Amino acid sequence: MPFYFYGFDWTYVVLVLPCLILSLWASARVNSTFQKYSSAYSIRRITGAQAAQRVLAANGVGGVRIERVSGNLTDHFDPRTNVIRLSDGVYNSTSVAAIGVACHEAGHAVQYAYGYFPIKLRAAIIPLTNFGSKLAMPLILLGLLFSAFGNFSYTLVYVGIACFGLSLVFQLVTLPVEFNASRRAMEAIASGNLLTEDEQRGARKTLSAAAMTYVAATATALAQLLRLLLIFGRRSGRRDD
Repeated sequence: MPFYFYGFDWTYVVLVLPCLILSLWASARVNSTFQKYSSAYSIRRITGAQAAQRVLAANGVGGVRIERVSGNLTDHFDPRTNVIRLSDGVYNSTSVAAIGVACHEAGHAVQYAYGYFPIKLRAAIIPLTNFGSKLAMPLILLGLLFSAFGNFSYTLVYVGIACFGLSLVFQLVTLPVEFNASRRAMEAIASGNLLTEDEQRGARKTLSAAAMTYVAATATALAQLLRLLLIFGRRSGRRDD
């Protein structure tokens, strides 16, 4: 079946569009789940910042600051400054969702402190993946523009695709990092008695919803890479004929 039919791109519909729909669903689900459990307050009455500090202490991790950052779901751990930044809805909140998210970010700090390999690898490849993602489309367009001059110019297309593939590598490395941080968070919550068993289910659902956004991002990157290979692989084959 041809990839294009009267200007209609079937590779986009079959490969990319379902992944984009998955991404939209995952984004909506993480927001709705967070909102749901943001109104479920822990009977322990500890805040997100306090919960994160307890996770660090339980793992013997020191020297990590916990700061407040503006925005919604802007929580992250910055390894360059050794700072956990918690959003407005997490830092001072005593909700089940806030505690789950805060402990997850503390889990990233623990990963760095313990030398967890995937997170070290992710940090190491970030400059390369950022550089590659910026070069990918310009190289592909230049390769197409100059392909009339010979096969060497068309090689630029494949270099561009390889650069785009770096984004998939980043997503693949990110998956174990995020899942491991959530596992560490739930173990710390349970062992530290930060939430009751019923509340733990809400925190787990919040983190599971967040994890799906990374799964969707990985699926989208894979679909886009396959689409590029199918489209330009077919064109290369026609040139060789």
